[in-house]
Amino acid sequence: MTCGHCVSSVTEELTELKGVDNVSVELNSGGVSEVTITSTLTLEPAEISEAIAEAGYLVVSNNA
Repeated sequence: MTCGHCVSSVTEELTELKGVDNVSVELNSGGVSEVTITSTLTLEPAEISEAIAEAGYLVVSNNA
């Protein structure tokens, strides 16, 4: 992700997941950005990765 629009795209896809209360993105336009999700339900890593892929990005590490 390189800009605020990128952050908005990822945030929009992730907030559509059931149980998601908050999405925070630490944008690192020169490298890997970090996404933190707060949810009332347990989210599977695959559904998170799929939502991020829908926004046009790849998950390079999963620190769940």
